[in-house]
Amino acid sequence: MEFEARIERWPMRSPFRISGITFTEAELFVVEIRDGDHVGRGEACGVYYRNDLPPGMLKQAATVADVIRAGADRTALQTLLPACGARNAIDCALWELEARQTGRPVWSLAGLERADPLPTVFTIGIDDPDRMAAAASGMDHAKAIKLKLAGTQEDRDRVEAVRAARPDVWLGVDANRGFTIDGINALVPALERAGVALLEQPLAIGDEAAMAGLDGSIPTAADESVQDSSDLEALVGLFDIVNIKLDKCGGLTHALHMERAARNLGFGVMVGNMTGTSWSQAPAFVLGQRCDYRDLDGPTFLAGDRTPALWYADGMVHCPDIIWGGSE
Repeated sequence: MEFEARIERWPMRSPFRISGITFTEAELFVVEIRDGDHVGRGEACGVYYRNDLPPGMLKQAATVADVIRAGADRTALQTLLPACGARNAIDCALWELEARQTGRPVWSLAGLERADPLPTVFTIGIDDPDRMAAAASGMDHAKAIKLKLAGTQEDRDRVEAVRAARPDVWLGVDANRGFTIDGINALVPALERAGVALLEQPLAIGDEAAMAGLDGSIPTAADESVQDSSDLEALVGLFDIVNIKLDKCGGLTHALHMERAARNLGFGVMVGNMTGTSWSQAPAFVLGQRCDYRDLDGPTFLAGDRTPALWYADGMVHCPDIIWGGSE
């Protein structure tokens, strides 16, 4: 088999700000694995707060390239690399290659009966309250909106402005580790008045135990606090939902296992993304068929996308097999 890995850079439509960082481009690690006329493709953005970035992924991929060329499969890959972006991209490429070789789409290989369009949230980055409200008003296609919060007093105004602009939508907030427990407890009453339905990752990694002191009844989701299935058990009783991202857990193979493990521990399950093109979202779309919440809007932040690309309409994400994972 042939194995190719490279780095691509895709500019954002506009700067995207979350707590602690602003993104102006998506740097992507891309893998293609070819077996004769069949090719599998995978893509990863990595996890910036773990310093898991494409240049490092390229080095990791070089350490396993020969065994992949020799025919190592997805099961073997789980022990060849840790949970990381490089493993995600290679794993997804192997899924698609298997689909091409067997004549079965990836969703079928994953044990699903079909892969339907899915509802997804659409995210608004941190900005002035009026600008966030204007962005929400311009999202005619959105039925669910997630707001990035900064961990500052202005967050109250942000939430209230967006809710006033869009009283019709499901509304969630994502703090990306920006709060202390006292800070988020001070904000919770305003979130409840605004009808916020989900509070994602308010506290820093390592402060998970403090979630026991969270006031209010808004369901909570762990994102940065949960990387792969080994992190799940410690979060029982502290969060209601876990956000599975393929870049964090190292690919679709582990993500499917992680979803089952999370259910067994009583968690609800969300699928998220680290931005990326349709090649990043399509494998997550397969996982999304088994999830309660879906955050699959990554390509909407980019100035361009793959051809063909998934698309969004009426609050839904559509991802036909021709984009990724089809059987040819």
